[in-house]
Amino acid sequence: CLVIDNGEMEIAFAICDSCMIPREVFDAAKAKVAQEAGIPTNHILCSATHTHTGVTVTPVFQSQVEKKYRDYLTERIAAGIIQAHAQREPARIGWAVGNNPRQVFNRRWHLRGGAKLSDPFDRGTDKVQMNPAAASPQLLKPAGPIDPEIPILALQSPDGRPICVLANYSLHYVGGVPPRSLSADYFGEFARQITRRIDAEKVEPAFVGIMSNGTSGNINNVNFFEGGARREPFEQIRLVAVDVAQAAETAYRRVEWHNWVPLKVVEAEVELGVRHPTKEELVRAEEIVQQAGEKPYTDTRAIYALESLQLADYPATVQVKLQAIRIGELGIVSSPCETFVETGLAIKRKSPLPLTFTIELANGYNGYLPTPEQHALGGYETWRAKSSYLATDAEPRIRSTLLRLLDEVAR
Repeated sequence: CLVIDNGEMEIAFAICDSCMIPREVFDAAKAKVAQEAGIPTNHILCSATHTHTGVTVTPVFQSQVEKKYRDYLTERIAAGIIQAHAQREPARIGWAVGNNPRQVFNRRWHLRGGAKLSDPFDRGTDKVQMNPAAASPQLLKPAGPIDPEIPILALQSPDGRPICVLANYSLHYVGGVPPRSLSADYFGEFARQITRRIDAEKVEPAFVGIMSNGTSGNINNVNFFEGGARREPFEQIRLVAVDVAQAAETAYRRVEWHNWVPLKVVEAEVELGVRHPTKEELVRAEEIVQQAGEKPYTDTRAIYALESLQLADYPATVQVKLQAIRIGELGIVSSPCETFVETGLAIKRKSPLPLTFTIELANGYNGYLPTPEQHALGGYETWRAKSSYLATDAEPRIRSTLLRLLDEVAR
């Protein structure tokens, strides 16, 4: 957690090592912070890192919510922000950007002609495959770009004692965790590595290292071009974290420090459509589920059939919360989705501020956010489920709203 206060305004961040967190958890935590610390709820950005080995608090696919943990998580988010607020001290602040193209790869691929792609709806219309076999001769080219940037926001005491580094990288997660384990994935290991690299292991109060997830909905750590060696559990997490922390340290050494900067934050609600199954699709889904037998299912067709039946109860539209934050000449925007890298790159390119980045899975969870062009290609991230249900025009609407909000804070 990080709270920034310039004497005129306070802004808070809470980055949580969880796969995805529903809006009601974040909203409840923010309400408690507002009541106990006085920070307005619309001045608080909370997000999940997307570790795949956290406790389930959002019902996606066949994962069941751990209700007691969800309540506990709500309390801990609030307590973390409240503690950060209580530990405010005079500080200087700055930002910079690092670069590491070695750990990010687009995971959606065009295959060579004739390759048959299956989907759980038996449509046969997919044009790309997510996570194909690495180094396969069938690979043609990735279906999109990557974003190698590692922007950081850093704070020091006036005498140079490190207080916090908030970093951002567009990498889904790493994995390589043994079964029945809980892990913060590379996000937690990055925090340890950056702490060591800037000699902040023994400072008081304790240094806070944070890695937030950027726009990584179609990005992961698999080198599909060449393949890679099998690793021991946690080894790949460590290798990635060390490499990314080194790039973040390089950026940290380039930070220009400011004793005071302007702060500004704006928030907006956007109503987005929901992709519902048709009556015919529901009939098909019901037949598949009836034939599948006892849960949990292992067959992909049955898993998605169950998702279709559950999505039938979703409302026609959903409200999503979006934010834009200005910290000096740095812009930060939020997305409640597993946002495609094309969106993040477009926001960076068109932002009115010199340096901008997106924190995804923020202030709620609304599934994947493919661009319309990526929707047309099909593939896992577009398959209708609780993990991908927004209308195909959701991405342009979210992107345009975030750019409008950035224009507001930049004035």
